Amino acid sequence: MAAGGVAGGKTVAAQRDAWIAFEDEAGQTLRPPKARTWGRRGRTPVIPVSGKGSGRISIAGLTCYMPGRRSRFIYRTMVHRGRRGERRSFSEHDYISLLDAAHQQLGGPIVLIWDNLNTHISAVMRQLIATRDWLHVIRLPAYAPDLNPTEAVWSHLKRSIGNLAVRGVDHLQAIIKNRLKRMQYRTDLLDGFLTHTGLDLDST
Repeated sequence: MAAGGVAGGKTVAAQRDAWIAFEDEAGQTLRPPKARTWGRRGRTPVIPVSGKGSGRISIAGLTCYMPGRRSRFIYRTMVHRGRRGERRSFSEHDYISLLDAAHQQLGGPIVLIWDNLNTHISAVMRQLIATRDWLHVIRLPAYAPDLNPTEAVWSHLKRSIGNLAVRGVDHLQAIIKNRLKRMQYRTDLLDGFLTHTGLDLDST
């Protein structure tokens, strides 16, 4: 079912001369993800992490593909500082702002493939999508991360910041942006993420 939906997206993209964009979200707290590292035999490396401060970075990203064109990665970050009443996730308008920016940067229609997150399927989001004739949406079923190359972006990101102790949420955001910007220039890496899913988006 999921693969069939992506195949349908491939057909629509070919008909519209559109990009296929896979969307997904991730988050990172001040506690660094665990990663392998070098150390003396018998001595486990220990990196002290301050228990002070709070905060979290949310990331929404799009891996974008079109046969014959350079693969692209477009993203937005949101800082959560733990303040009362602060929204802890992207809103419908945050997502549509990302999609509008992608449409402008890619210079063409978009076939968007994403999951059934509540914000993705809300009435507000449906209305926002309906006003954009350049946007066609296909939903992945729940728990199908193996079909979304953007999932591989987050795995690669977490490996690159593994065991890294940061000074605060602004420092964390700067590091995340730096790592993601590097990936934006690595088209071979982005292509590899797609290959890993087993999907073939070639129009031929």
